[in-house]
Amino acid sequence: MLSSIRRQLLGKPMHNKEMATEKLPKWKALAIFSSDALSSVAYGPEQIMLVLAVPGLLTYGYLGPISIVILILLAIVTTSYVQVAKANPLGGGSYAAAQKNLGEISALTAASALFADYTLTVAVSVSAGTAAITSAFPAIAKHDVIIDLLVLFALLMLINLRGVQESAKAFVLPTYSFIVGILVLIIWGVFQSFTHQTPIIPVESLARQWDFTVIFILLRAFANGCSAMTGVEAISNGVPMFKEPQVDNATATTYWMSGLLGVMFIGISFLIMHFHILPLNGVTALSQVAELTFGRNWLYYYIQITTMVVLYLAANTSYNGLPPLLSILAKDGYMPRYLADRGDRLSFSNGIILLSIVAGLLIIVYQGNTEHLISLYAIGVFISFTIAQTGMVVHWRKERTSGWIVRATVNAVGATVTGIVVLIIGITKFSYGAWLVMIFIPVMIYMLRKIRGHYQDVTEQLTMPLAEDTDLLMKDLDPTILPNSQPGKNIVIVPISGLSRIVVRTLNYANVISSDVTALHITINKEAGRSVADQWNQWNSGTQLVTLYSPYRMVIQPLIDYINKIERQKQPEDYITVLIAEFQTKKWWHRLLHNQTGLVLRTLLILHEDVIVTTVPFHLKK
Repeated sequence: MLSSIRRQLLGKPMHNKEMATEKLPKWKALAIFSSDALSSVAYGPEQIMLVLAVPGLLTYGYLGPISIVILILLAIVTTSYVQVAKANPLGGGSYAAAQKNLGEISALTAASALFADYTLTVAVSVSAGTAAITSAFPAIAKHDVIIDLLVLFALLMLINLRGVQESAKAFVLPTYSFIVGILVLIIWGVFQSFTHQTPIIPVESLARQWDFTVIFILLRAFANGCSAMTGVEAISNGVPMFKEPQVDNATATTYWMSGLLGVMFIGISFLIMHFHILPLNGVTALSQVAELTFGRNWLYYYIQITTMVVLYLAANTSYNGLPPLLSILAKDGYMPRYLADRGDRLSFSNGIILLSIVAGLLIIVYQGNTEHLISLYAIGVFISFTIAQTGMVVHWRKERTSGWIVRATVNAVGATVTGIVVLIIGITKFSYGAWLVMIFIPVMIYMLRKIRGHYQDVTEQLTMPLAEDTDLLMKDLDPTILPNSQPGKNIVIVPISGLSRIVVRTLNYANVISSDVTALHITINKEAGRSVADQWNQWNSGTQLVTLYSPYRMVIQPLIDYINKIERQKQPEDYITVLIAEFQTKKWWHRLLHNQTGLVLRTLLILHEDVIVTTVPFHLKK
């Protein structure tokens, strides 16, 4: 029943060979990766206006200059991230650039900042999407948090669990519909600004006054507006998701994304200034601009609905950026290993679920308040910007390829500018929530290092001695030990993931209780399977090894199928014993870092009448 529902929701499992079909052409990748950056025009310019409109309109006239400065910063960051993508074709973005060039702490700082940024992107995008639709339909505003959570789990998480191509099909049309709508809005609005009577703008708002208070307000408005640049780094994290030539396609898509973002951002900022939009409770600035440009007709509702949809889908940038990053971190030992695995739809399903849960908690804690969430938002992404560009300066100095001085200079300028932005955001928005992110990043780094330390301890305790050390090997396993003759026989199956001390200990016990022992290895990769077989043959334990290839990346089901096959072949008086090698961690939280395959297997096999399931524990001392 549950399996049937799962198949209906997620679709049938995909073969490893179908991985190539999951690669994205540029036109699909633009919709998938740019929805976060492009949708930020729905709230980025508004966040500048909200700050400038507070002190009696005295600073409103600075909206234009601040928008231009952000546009220049966007050009610098875009150029830098194109270089990051070229230097790290396997993805990883800021983390990969820092790991190669700056060391562990910098890399983990970038990873922690990106984790904060991506989860906040989901929370902000979903909340802003709900705000867009409640502006047009105020009657549903009181249910905004429930709407947020339904969209998050029933739409975004579910579609992404179905795979990259499924999410591309779902998100391409809404993204391009939004782009067309905003461009039409800007073109018609700018045309009106030169052909119709302009609104009366108070003289006070055009004045230029300078004192400490004004400077602080301008810096805070600039920090708020920088939230429009989140998502620019997403393509550099997902280069492997592009069709060949991957780097060239990723580069072209980055330029298209930033070009569209720049046009839309400066256009909406101009229209906000032109119409002298002011904060209005329950109504977004974009909604006011659309109403003043088109009136309350179908074009207005088109803008509001496509904005709502694309803001919801903007979260998809995180779903295509964070799970691959978590996979890389997991392979490096900094995150739980199961985050490295692809699900049966070739998506990083565990990472997708984790991202959804964390974003859902943020929405609940902050009650879907976009302004409060944005206060936490930009500092993480600009920290990763700064680290990535600093890493690229070191990269070019190491490589010294043709033109490296120009490239290093571009990255150095970018690192300096974004580093200044980090300071501005940290100071001006410290009391508005930036302090939480500044605490979160060191805590996250500590957790990542503790996780890696645990995995290193496990490896140290489970690593096999060298094959030539025959005496030590025979001490671990004596395959000549056999049980006494009994009626019937005990067929022992030992599932293994590879050759390790815990496997040796389990096989030693298996040979004590039976003379019919089979080691069963389920592999999702034929090359890895051959590697295990070669190690097994070199070890020469005398125990039969059966290797089963699982192209759908399932481990439990092939094992169950093999046991069922043995059940059909055995005599009535025979028994089957499945020995599950399982190490016991020293600390309770270490258990969370390992999959629960043994527990699942025991639960499923308890229904088999003649199958005995035994756990052979191996206690870790660290």
